[in-house]
Amino acid sequence: MAKQLCTPLSVCLMLQMILLIFSQCQFTIKNAFQLLEELGIDTPNHAVLVIRYPMFISFTLTLIFKLNPVVVSLNVKEGQKITRFTIRIYALFYYSICWVTRLSFLFEVQVLVCRLIDRPLRPTMPKGFYYETQILSWVFSYDGIHSPDCLAVTAAGIAMALSEVPNKQTIAGVRIGMVNDQFVVNPTTEQMEDSELDLVMAGTDSAILMIEGYCDFLTEEKLLQAVEAGQVAIREICKAIDVLVQKCGKKKMVDAINLPPPELYKHVEDISRDELVKALQIKEKILRRKALSALEEKVITILSEKGYVAKDESSGASENLADVIEEEDEDEIIVDGEVDEGEVHIKPVSRKPPCQLFSEVDVKLVFKEVSSKFLRRRIVEGGKRSDGRSPCELRPINSQCALLPRAHGSALFTRGETQALAVVTLGDYQMAQRIDSLVDTEESKSFYLQYTFPPSSVGEVGRIGAPNRREVGHGMLAERALEPILPPEEDFPYIIRVESTITESNGSSSMASVCGGCLALQDAGVPIKFPVAGIAMGLVLDTLEFGGDGTPLILSDITGSEDASGDMDFKVAGNENGITAFQMDIKVVGITLPVMEQALLQAKDGRKHILNEMSKCSPPPAKTLSPYAPLIHVMKVNPSKVNLIIGSGGKTIKGIIEETGVDAIDTGDDGT
Repeated sequence: MAKQLCTPLSVCLMLQMILLIFSQCQFTIKNAFQLLEELGIDTPNHAVLVIRYPMFISFTLTLIFKLNPVVVSLNVKEGQKITRFTIRIYALFYYSICWVTRLSFLFEVQVLVCRLIDRPLRPTMPKGFYYETQILSWVFSYDGIHSPDCLAVTAAGIAMALSEVPNKQTIAGVRIGMVNDQFVVNPTTEQMEDSELDLVMAGTDSAILMIEGYCDFLTEEKLLQAVEAGQVAIREICKAIDVLVQKCGKKKMVDAINLPPPELYKHVEDISRDELVKALQIKEKILRRKALSALEEKVITILSEKGYVAKDESSGASENLADVIEEEDEDEIIVDGEVDEGEVHIKPVSRKPPCQLFSEVDVKLVFKEVSSKFLRRRIVEGGKRSDGRSPCELRPINSQCALLPRAHGSALFTRGETQALAVVTLGDYQMAQRIDSLVDTEESKSFYLQYTFPPSSVGEVGRIGAPNRREVGHGMLAERALEPILPPEEDFPYIIRVESTITESNGSSSMASVCGGCLALQDAGVPIKFPVAGIAMGLVLDTLEFGGDGTPLILSDITGSEDASGDMDFKVAGNENGITAFQMDIKVVGITLPVMEQALLQAKDGRKHILNEMSKCSPPPAKTLSPYAPLIHVMKVNPSKVNLIIGSGGKTIKGIIEETGVDAIDTGDDGT
């Protein structure tokens, strides 16, 4: 069993950075606003946190805005109706590194850190909180030793805990490495160079909310041990954060939670029950989505425009005399001074109960929850998913290579209604992707995967521009899943670019990119070590509510609707011997290690099945270099003779290029 190794930035030191005072480390924590004054920063925000360590300063703040289609305001006007129901959290991560010009976009690594901050916070946001919340995190000073991403996650969790946002629980994040078979909590960048594992995880004091990481065919048992070590560290940090919140936390905006009327849930079920059950039985995604959209419009029309009378109210119940008789008003006008003392007036009230009208926003929100509830019940109680599969069953798989005759390598991977077209291009070092980040010491990457998710893949029309956060995150996950199977640069001196375009999507498109990318690499003649595959797992946590025995139900190879309505999205890539990449997002407040263990073991069985289906690829991968791929010849010379080859001003090497007709000649300091 791997042992936990104490490092200069272990849990204790992380606690020093956020809460405590340790004189032996010559570290002092002051009130965040005092630190801001020292730095000359003045900000009127809802929560501010400064993490300070010698040579390292991180600044995090939380902003809460009123949701309004036109005006963004910090104040809530009395009686003002919130017109949007989507909870939106923006997590932004900044650092300054470019010296040429001010950039108008985020680097890829910044986008990835934004996702790390955003994903664990979402499950802690309460339903009915419609305030737009923005989290800004800056790195003002970087020591070159400790990676700022997991610190940014923890800082965001502290800022949210101190702010007025009524989030459910406190979160914290840590990184776990494994050096010499020992787990390292928050390792240094130098230690990460020798680490077999790069795991970033976030959670509460009792459960896991998010994990993401990459490894070199690590076993499921080792991964669970690493998560357990990380959970112990997170628990200690969360306890310390709770102490800080008790001292200086702001009062939570509990009154701002605006839930739909409780009776609306019953009304939506009464109207849509029969049609909803039929719609969820439609196997084809597009037809099912059309049926659900039509039913949603019907429910909205009835409840927000025409009005709805509940069945128990329209059953003709007897009315009390007090409801239909009204005594004479005291201020009634007397005509000619006469009035009959025993006279009563019949109140003109209808025996039909009044119609109930609800806002369209509330109806949409409730319809989504009711649809999710019915889908869960169908899976748990009936044992069948929307496409007719059992919980452990995978969708049909088909794959083919060499679709594109001119490309260096290509593959089309289809799993159910999800399809990815992967194309591999080989080139020289000039095709390397440049890296511009705080942590990475290398200036370029020799292998990179670019993931594209056009709106046409889900039957929609939309603007196509720069990659969004989802595309960047999914592309990095697929890239890191394939990286361990690549040959060393000494054996295969090519720059490798994989482009995965999703032509159709119904869930697990990033894992389809892993499978398609692996086949395309083989078709391009890249001598990979082992084939790998990826699968996405889902979860129904509380099965007792939907007719089960209370045991969490794990779903293999989830579709889009199961992802949206389920409690977990757990992507795992690798082969039958180990894992190369993983990513887990939780929609509820955390899961436990036993549930995660069950998901990992079920995912292992799924990967075996997918790899077996990939071996049936027709036509199969070429496994030889394409005639259109560039040829690279590597030779070694005496390093002292390199200048002679280049010549004065590059004259000699240019002459060689012109005479031989080669595209380029590259030289290295080592004589390569």
